[in-house]
Order: sequence, then structure tokens, then C-alpha cells
Amino acid sequence: MKKGEVLFSYETDKASFEEESPAEGVVLASFYNEGDEVPVLENMMVIGDPGEDISSMIAESPKAEHNEEFGEPESDATADEKDSRSVPLQKSTAVEESPAVNGEMLISPRARKLAEKEALDVSQITGTGPKGRVIEKDVLNLLQNRPRMTPLARKIASEQGTQPQAAGTGLAGTAKAADLAAPVNTIYGTDYEVRKISNIRKLIAKSMHASLQNSAQLTHHLGADARRILDLRKKAKAALEEGILTVNITLNDMVCFAVVKALKKYPNVNTHFMGDSVRYFHKVHLGLAVDTERGLMVPVIRNADDLSITGLAGQFKEVAASCRNGSVNPDILSPEAGTFTVSNLGNYGVEMFTPVINLPQSAILGVNTIVPRPKDLGDGVYAFVPFIGLSLTYDHRSLDGGEATRFLKQIATEIENLEIEW
Repeated sequence: MKKGEVLFSYETDKASFEEESPAEGVVLASFYNEGDEVPVLENMMVIGDPGEDISSMIAESPKAEHNEEFGEPESDATADEKDSRSVPLQKSTAVEESPAVNGEMLISPRARKLAEKEALDVSQITGTGPKGRVIEKDVLNLLQNRPRMTPLARKIASEQGTQPQAAGTGLAGTAKAADLAAPVNTIYGTDYEVRKISNIRKLIAKSMHASLQNSAQLTHHLGADARRILDLRKKAKAALEEGILTVNITLNDMVCFAVVKALKKYPNVNTHFMGDSVRYFHKVHLGLAVDTERGLMVPVIRNADDLSITGLAGQFKEVAASCRNGSVNPDILSPEAGTFTVSNLGNYGVEMFTPVINLPQSAILGVNTIVPRPKDLGDGVYAFVPFIGLSLTYDHRSLDGGEATRFLKQIATEIENLEIEW
């Protein structure tokens, strides 16, 4: 291993990075495996010279602490016990073999012994140990959700592979022999697979749940006449083909440009609600939701109100590309970095939706697809014209309904009267 050579890649929040070797040598120990969640500032591995004594480092390693946490201190185990911790589960009358990543299930001795004693089908357990290994804690968690069993019921369950129903008919819900269900057909019994969610999905889920749980969110829907921006879009495409423009200006860029203009006229929306105070921003830091293979990301364009339409479009495309290739700066992904967010689902044909606020921001705009709607053109003349749907979700603790409605109407007005130069 040479100094500067890439050791591994890791992700923090929603960005990924590569770690380079700080010194020349060989990898003598690695404390974590691929896909593990690692606490910040923990040691990952030991690099040194071949044959170098690293016993003191291993004793203090996170891996050693992890083993002790589950009651299996590595220092007290014999060589045979070490090997048995990761051996495949063998078939028995009580526990059936279950396929895992390498074709066989991994189970610790304690977990196997407890499962056999309680007549548990461990093939239904998702292991939380290293490499998906079933550990004693996993078996105990399953037992908590299963009714207690009489000695006779436990014996029959062990011999016949049966399991108790959701609730037993015995005293205090104890499952009797008559409460045991027939064994599940192994061919059709499991028609699903369990996959661990990625770190990004965990962060998104936590953020979305916290947003709905900790704010009073309400959504207003309104349509804006899209004839003006559709005409500007045609002109922008022509200018790009003629070489007058160097960046492709999309409908979404135009909507975001109109949003910035509206935010300057409604500064109460360009805020963070802090619980007992409101943070007012003098500049617009606009976030744009970007769909990537790794999950939803919301990069922020700082000082968006200082940019022209071409400058805004160029920066949007740059940060979106960074999100998709995993090289985005984590600092611009924080909800605190933005003052307002735009989420566009119009390209997918969505006509109306309810976006979720990026707390502590006070509001978020959802942009929908363009659909034809009847409109009064004057003198009793009606015609179908294209309308773009706008969905504003706002925190009712920070904004009143009237002000939120007027702001949404202002966005529509800016879209219908947009003037841009390039």
C-alpha cells in the first residue's frame, strides 16, 4: 500500500468521499466491513509493517467492543469458538437452514442454542450481527413477539416445526398444543426478501418524519397561465441552437427565477422558523430537489437573487450533476443552508402533490405538470390554455394562510409576466 492510494470510500449524510492512505505499508487489521455504519472519528484499520505487533490497537478497536456488547468477548474465546461464530447453521429438527448472502445462514452459538430451546424458526429472523449473522439479541426480539408456550406445545413445535398463533387460548394467552399452526409450505411460504435500507434512505426517512411530526404543514394549490414561459422556452431553445446561449434554460429554471422574484417581495416566506423566533434572510438561498440513484438530494444555490436566468440555470445543472455523481459539497445539502426549496415533479406528469418542508424552512413549492384548462379571455370568450400547477406547503406556525396564499399568487403572477434577458 503506497501513500496516497485509495483505501476505501465512505459517505456522510448524502455525499461520498474516498479515503487515501496516510502512510506506506500494509493493512494489518480492518475493524469494519463493507456496508457497516461507522461512528464519526472511529478507527477504521491499522496500516504498518509486516509482522508489526498491533495487539494493543486491536484490543482497543471498535470491533473488540462490538463483540463484547453482545456477550461474546473475543479474548475469552478459544480458536474453535471463534470459528463456530460464523459457521453455517446446520439442519436440525428444531431449526431449518435458511439461505443468506453466501447461500447459508450465519448464526452465533448462543442464538442457535436459544432458538433450538424455544423451537424457533430462525429462517424468519433478520440478523443484525456482522455480515447479517443472527445473534442472541435477534432471537430474543422474536421471542418478545411470540406467545408463551406450554411444555407440551414447545415439544410438539420442536418436533413438527409448527408455530403458535398470534394469541394462545391458555392462561394469560399461553399457547397450547391445539394453538399451533401447521408448518408453512417452504416453497410458497416466503414470497419476499428483506433488504437493509441505505444510509441515505435512513436520513431521508428521519428527516421527512421529523418534518411532519414537528410542524403544522398545510398545502395550497393554484394554477398559473403557462403560455408566457412556454413561448420563452421556445425562444431559449432557438437561442441555444444559434449559439447565443451557452446553457439550456428549462421551464424549471424559469419557474425558479420567478420564485426568487416573489420571495424578494414576500420576505416573511424567506425565513427559518426556530420555535420561539423567526430567522429572516436578506438573501435568497434556493434549494432544488434532485432525484438521484442514491436518493433524493436538495442542493442549495446561495445568493440566487444575485443571478441572472442563465447564471441560475448554469448553477442548477452543475450542482445536480454533482449530486448524481456523488461529488456534491455536503455543506450545500443541509436544510439550514437553504431559505426556500422547489421540488418539480412536472416532468413525471404529476398534476398535484403535497411536498414536505425542509425544516427549519418555512415553506416549499411543488411544481406540477402543465395541463390545458378553460380560461376567460374576455368578452365572453373562453378557450383552453396551458396551466402549470403550483403546490405550496407552508408551516402554519410561521405563516398565516392569507399571506401564504398571496405569496403563491405572486409566484403565478411572476410566471405569467416573466421577463428574461440573455
